[in-house]
Amino acid sequence: MLIVPFFWSCGQNGGGETTAPENTSNEVEQALTPGQEGVNNGESTPNILQVAVGSADHTTLVAAVKAAEQTTALANNGPLTVFAPTNAAFDALPAGTVESLLEPENKMKLISIVQFHAAPGSYDVSQLKDGQSLFVASGHNIKVEVKDDGTYVHGAKILGTVKASNGIVHVVDKVLLPN
Repeated sequence: MLIVPFFWSCGQNGGGETTAPENTSNEVEQALTPGQEGVNNGESTPNILQVAVGSADHTTLVAAVKAAEQTTALANNGPLTVFAPTNAAFDALPAGTVESLLEPENKMKLISIVQFHAAPGSYDVSQLKDGQSLFVASGHNIKVEVKDDGTYVHGAKILGTVKASNGIVHVVDKVLLPN
């Protein structure tokens, strides 16, 4: 994931928090199949899925969400907290990993990994405490660590935060994988 440019393109809002990028209806329609997840009136705050679709640094994440058929879950009311790895984070995985996960025969594994990045509830970075355990949609718990240089979840550093209409997106520098 290409880290910092995503936040600057979203519009810095102070304190590491950013505003959601503006998506055009065409961007959302081109990236998604028809349905609730494709609805965009151009005025409302984007939902989590629309935030990801509107980010050039999250194209691999969007491809994984689509392949796992989890688009509707990220567009639903929520609240939901998503830890969104950048394209660079996916690129750091061993060669062929992403391509393999996108194969239809690996769909269940991909679903589990996508769900490992989503926690029911809305957790602003200020609410994440050192040693805290967050339950994620895959049925696992992930550990929060607060260090001098920032907040980490399951070993991935939170690089920035985007508030969405249905929750929060924390951009992270690593892909979270279940043990």
